[in-house]
Amino acid sequence: MAKTNKVTVIEKNAGQKIDFEQSSTRLIFGDDELMLNAAKYQKDWDVEVDVCRDKSGNLTIGTGSGLRYVAQVEIPAATYTETEIEAEEPAEAPAAEGDGMNQKTTVQRDKNPLDMGDVTVVLWSIE
Repeated sequence: MAKTNKVTVIEKNAGQKIDFEQSSTRLIFGDDELMLNAAKYQKDWDVEVDVCRDKSGNLTIGTGSGLRYVAQVEIPAATYTETEIEAEEPAEAPAAEGDGMNQKTTVQRDKNPLDMGDVTVVLWSIE
């Protein structure tokens, strides 16, 4: 099993912060109140996910019904590994030299796994 790096934690202000734990690419806030899989949120651009507490005291994702910030998860843009692949195709017209085959190069792009060490969790006071 691959090693999972720990997220970077920034405490934005003074006071008590919400408890959270990390399990692989998952961040679990509160007493199993809300789970966020950072790998599922990762896009080809940087993503920020707001975790708020609503007026009923429930954790929510996004600021729409949120009353207070609890945390912000900053997920970096996806990275890719590119590999050139050469494939032979029959030539339409035989080449002057060679065996009548043309070389065609394509690039295969594979998404790299999210390194949780590049993810930042900004915690806000819950008092």
